Amino acid sequence: MTRWFARPGDLASAGMVQLVLILNSALMLYPIVIMVFAAFKPTAEIFARPFAPPDFSHVDNFVRIVEEANFLRYLGNSILVTGVSVALILVLGTMAAYAIARYRFALATPIFLIFLAGLMLPLKLAIIPLFVQMNGLGLIDSRLSLILIYAAMGLPSTVFIMTGFLRTLPGELEDAARIDGASEPRIMWSIMLPLCKPPLVIAGIHNAVPVWNDFFFPLIFIQSDARKTLPQGLTTFIGEYATDWGMLFAGLTIAALPITLVYIVLSRQFIAGMTQGAVK
Repeated sequence: MTRWFARPGDLASAGMVQLVLILNSALMLYPIVIMVFAAFKPTAEIFARPFAPPDFSHVDNFVRIVEEANFLRYLGNSILVTGVSVALILVLGTMAAYAIARYRFALATPIFLIFLAGLMLPLKLAIIPLFVQMNGLGLIDSRLSLILIYAAMGLPSTVFIMTGFLRTLPGELEDAARIDGASEPRIMWSIMLPLCKPPLVIAGIHNAVPVWNDFFFPLIFIQSDARKTLPQGLTTFIGEYATDWGMLFAGLTIAALPITLVYIVLSRQFIAGMTQGAVK
């Protein structure tokens, strides 16, 4: 039965929760707002009036970063590396998870445990063997080296997420499709995968954010300016004796925009995947 009047204690508790959430939101948004404000200011004004709202018609930093630097090339490299890496992670991770979750064979559990072990071992610990391997394959200073490393890095978490979800799907769906004569690839593609959008979105965002923001692996494996990704390319704006902070913050603002937009567009699917199974 719906309660029309809440008790004073409940109202105070709800007010405290809302106050904490507001303060937490302000704390999270504060550095982002300062970054956006600084993107519209010259370097001198950033230090003179760091917290003051800028003149948003002052877009010189954005124009200069496009005209005077290889920013668009860095942005294209990041989009290419992140897009192909996440696509590989989702395709290979979903296929592996589907086999582990939906078929009974002797090696299913050992293979799943091997993927889980990948969650516990940071790939950066194997940087020297990775460098030797990529050098042997002739992939140093190649964007393919980053794609392969990011795909390997993202598979354990993706297999973990997808396996857990696929195991919850009822087997009657597959049985009915088999009775109707559907092949195994057809069952996976047309019956099961359409039900997996929420965990696919979670796995995609979970892997896209660290790949997009990664600075470590491009620093090791990319040498030429034409193949640098965005985080690595932005360091060219930091000089030994002077730094153009306005251009740097403009670049950071543009760099944060694609992932933010993707998260906003897919937020409903992301929340649905996070709360999947919470209510039975």
